[in-house]
Amino acid sequence: MLTDHRAYATIPAADMNRAKMWYKDKLGLTPAIEDDMGCIYKVGGGTSFLLYPTPNAGKAPNTLLSFSTDDVEKEVQDLRRHGVKFEEYDMPGLKTVNGIATMGQHHAAWFKDSEGNILAVGDEPN
Repeated sequence: MLTDHRAYATIPAADMNRAKMWYKDKLGLTPAIEDDMGCIYKVGGGTSFLLYPTPNAGKAPNTLLSFSTDDVEKEVQDLRRHGVKFEEYDMPGLKTVNGIATMGQHHAAWFKDSEGNILAVGDEPN
């Protein structure tokens, strides 16, 4: 059925202009395609995500998009230099130290975009 189809995340934005500027200034991303439906951002490994206009942005209490990296600490430092603020968590099963959680051999850090959506950077799951 869908096992051979590519997939992409969809990220809501209440204010498209504000969101596009945030993704450009904080993450260094510019839309590859832009139309009335929103903006498609192409990122590594042939993957992409759609940023689309809706008043429902920032309401999901979970991670909407994760960027994989070989060095979470380095990415967190770089993103901080660009003004990204990382979330701190201290709950059963998840505690961050300086914005980074260690879960066995995996590491991850979470941050919110200009619309309140939760994004992450972390080790590629295997």
